[in-house]
Amino acid sequence: MSPLTGSGYTVSLVGIDGRVIASAQASTPSATTCANAAAAVVSPPISTSNARVYYMDALGVIRYLAPNGDAGRATSVPIGPSRHSMFAVSPDDQRIAVIVDDFTATGANTRLYIEDLNGGGHHAELFGETGGFTLWPTGWHGANNLVLAKVPSCTQGGGPGSAGPQEFHVVDPATAFRRFTVGGPGCLIAGWPSPAGAVCESDVQATVLSWNAATLRTFSVQGFTPAYLSPDGSLVAAIVNGDTVIQESIKTFPGMQACGWIDDTHVFSGGDAQRQLRVGDINTGNVVPIAAQGDCVGRLPGGL
Repeated sequence: MSPLTGSGYTVSLVGIDGRVIASAQASTPSATTCANAAAAVVSPPISTSNARVYYMDALGVIRYLAPNGDAGRATSVPIGPSRHSMFAVSPDDQRIAVIVDDFTATGANTRLYIEDLNGGGHHAELFGETGGFTLWPTGWHGANNLVLAKVPSCTQGGGPGSAGPQEFHVVDPATAFRRFTVGGPGCLIAGWPSPAGAVCESDVQATVLSWNAATLRTFSVQGFTPAYLSPDGSLVAAIVNGDTVIQESIKTFPGMQACGWIDDTHVFSGGDAQRQLRVGDINTGNVVPIAAQGDCVGRLPGGL
C-alpha cells in the first residue's frame, strides 16, 4: 500500500518474484483525530481473504482486487468527521467484521459488528466499550475465531505499543466471547501476526506464541524490536541494527527491514528512505526489488 499522505493511494499485489501482478487506486480515507488533541490510532484500510485484497476509500466503500485482475465493490462501512471504521474479511469472502470508532478527546466509543459481506445480512452487534483503548479487527483464525488487536485509542507518540497492537484477543465471532489473549502488558506484540501465531517482547526477551496463547519458544533481544513469525511458525524475521535477521538460521539481509512474510521462504521488506519494497529469499539469500513503493499490509492467503 502506498502512503496515505495524498488524495489517493495505490494497492499492489506482489508475487514472490517481485512482480506487481495487479494494482488498484482509491481515494484516501480522511485522517481522524481525538478532538484535535491527539492522533487517532487506526489500522491500514486493508484486509485480505484467501483470494482477494479488500481496500476502503474516503466514502467508506470497500472494494476488492484479485490476483487475476478481477475487481469490484463489496460493501460499505460507517464513516464521519470523527468516525472511522476498520474491517477484516473472512478467508472465504463470506463475512466481514467491522469496528466502528467515534473518537473523542478522552478516547473512543467502540462497537463491533459482523455481517454478511454481500448484502449485509445476518447483521449482529456484538460488543461495545468506551475509553482509552479500542480494537482493530486483525483477521480470522480458521472459520470460527476472530482476532482483534487491543490498541490505544489515541496517541501523541511514545514507545512500543503506543500506536499499534499491544495484545491480540481471539474471540468467538458469534458472541465476541474471548477465548484466548495473546501477548499483554509484560510482553507487547512485536509485529504483524501469521497463521502460526505472533511474537511478543519485553526489553530482553522475545516470545513466540500460538493462537491458543501457548509459548512455543523464546530468544534474547536487546530492546524492543519488530519481529515477524513465518506462516508455518518455523522462522522469525527480526530487525537488528537496521538489518533483517532470520533468527533460526542466523541468516542476515543487510539494509533490509522486514515487515512480513509472503510465504515460508520469502520475507517482504521495505524501510529505506524511498519506501522501496523488496523480497528476500531465505534459501538463496537473493534480494529482488519490487516496482512499487509503500508499506506491506497483508498477504494472500489472508487467514490467520
